[in-house]
Amino acid sequence: MKNILEVQLERQMEQVFKRPESLKRVHFRYCPGCGHSIIHRMIAECIDELGIRERVIGIAPVGCAVYAYDYFNFDMIECAHGRPPAVATAIKRVNPDNIVFSYQGDGDLAAIGMGEIVHAAARGEKLSVFFINNATYGMTGGQMAPTTLLKQHTTTTTRGRMANTDGYPLRIAELLATLEGVSFAARTALNDIKNVIKTKQLVRKVFEKQINGEGFSFLEILSPCPTDWHLSPVDSLKWIETEMMKVYEARIFKDTQQKDG
Repeated sequence: MKNILEVQLERQMEQVFKRPESLKRVHFRYCPGCGHSIIHRMIAECIDELGIRERVIGIAPVGCAVYAYDYFNFDMIECAHGRPPAVATAIKRVNPDNIVFSYQGDGDLAAIGMGEIVHAAARGEKLSVFFINNATYGMTGGQMAPTTLLKQHTTTTTRGRMANTDGYPLRIAELLATLEGVSFAARTALNDIKNVIKTKQLVRKVFEKQINGEGFSFLEILSPCPTDWHLSPVDSLKWIETEMMKVYEARIFKDTQQKDG
């Protein structure tokens, strides 16, 4: 039998920390230490706080992001690799009152989907885009992605990525910030509590931009992939800070108001 104190404590915990309505009551299948689960919760919490769950439509492509439709408790659409911006554009134009977002990995958005994201941004489509950068192709075995760091070892760069043969990492947030159709472009990270809190604030801002009828909004999130990095979850967070954030600066690159006319 639980005593009164234990019962009160459980009730207090339920009030402080509970599953968002925008998340289904299922267990995540992501690897231990993966950043996707944290980001999913942030997105779900922001949607609940903004009271937009019945209006939201999410788009997820091939890759680890594809599991999103199993976890989010609102309408989700799975589409072909790299094509979320095109599908999101169609949905938003047909249903302008809906809040439409895409949830994409670096192998998806920055490789096969680069043309899609650039042109959606250039058109100023009123979309919210969450770009999960873990510097690798996570689902298919850890191959080099457009965001893989120089000297980083992957299954296709076994001696480390080299600029003369593999090119340089792409800084997507900076690239998109140069386009006139973009109203917001930023990068954040999940390496510590301070940045986790900051990331949620930016997730909310990206949704608010769309709610306010502004242009294309984009948030890049540096996220751990312990499995393909061959690091522990704790060391993966350290690697984001000591390696990734040297190449990918975490800050707001553009924040303007862009509406029709």
